Order: sequence, then structure tokens, then C-alpha cells
Amino acid sequence: MKRIRQIVLYMAVALGANAAMADIATLEALRDGDMKKLNFHSAPAPVPETEYTRADGTIGTLADFQGRHVVLNFWATWCAPCRAEMPTLSNLQTEMGSEDFEVVTIATGRNAPTAMAKFFDEIGVDNLPLHTDPKSALARAMGVFGLPITVIIDPEGHEIARLQGDAHWDSESAKAIIAALVEGDSGS
Repeated sequence: MKRIRQIVLYMAVALGANAAMADIATLEALRDGDMKKLNFHSAPAPVPETEYTRADGTIGTLADFQGRHVVLNFWATWCAPCRAEMPTLSNLQTEMGSEDFEVVTIATGRNAPTAMAKFFDEIGVDNLPLHTDPKSALARAMGVFGLPITVIIDPEGHEIARLQGDAHWDSESAKAIIAALVEGDSGS
């Protein structure tokens, strides 16, 4: 019955709502399991223009991702819950990544690039970026005070939801929420 409710709610969002204006109650109803920790904001909040270091060593900002939905995960090599969660983020990227949606990972604090690469190698993740926020400037600007923290950013560059702690981002609930957001924008 719960699965039928999720499908009906997903279809309602996909057929009639713009994701940026999607009914929060409809999106919240898609939350199940770990996704119940995902809190949608009553109003979108602009993300800061604080810089981070891309995997290739160049400087980036979150504005680089405008035009698509982003699941942005802050993590660290020493974070045990991050180790458990990261493969689910990788699975989400594999299953749903597109020009309209991307999973972005940023290691915050002191994380040596070799340790970051070893972390991903040990858990079998090869499709997520090894971006870093070495002085935690972006994390502080976004109010990240503990790891992992995952935020959902809309195509206009606004934070629309946040989840504190680890979660199964490859769950049916997570995929239904992302699909409702992305399809809502595609249908507008």
C-alpha cells in the first residue's frame, strides 16, 4: 500500500508541479526509512558563493551546478557513517545521474588527496568527484557542523532540503524524491 501511495504521489508531482514550486507536503509524503530525516525548507535558501577545490585542483563554486538538481554531500575520510553512506550516493549517481541531476561530494577539513582516493577505492566508488573544502570554508558558510550532511540544491542554486547523518540514498524513497524533483522541472 505504501508503494502505491508513493507512485501516486510521484505521478502527481511529475504531471503537474514545477519542482521549484513543488508542494512540500507532497515531497515529504515520499519520505520513507532514512529519508524521513530529510527536511524540506519552507522557502529555498541561496547557497553561498564560497569556493572549494575541484578534484583537478582548480577552484569552483556551487554556481557551477546551476541548471540541475544536486545532491551535495559533505564528508571526511575519518567519518565512519560517511564510509557506509558513500556507496549509496554512488549508486544514486549511477542510476539517476543526468544533465538534470548530479551527486556532488566535497570532503571538508583536512583530507589528503591520497587518503580520499584510498577511501573511495576501498569502498568501490569510482563515479563521484573528489572535491575538497580543505579549510571548511564552504561547510561553515552552509552551516555544516557535523558529518555527513547532505543538501539538495535546485537548478536555481537554492538549498531546498537537508539531511543530517547518513542515509540510504539509493533507496526507493530517495529515488522517488529525486525523480519527482527532476521530472517536475522537466515538465514545466
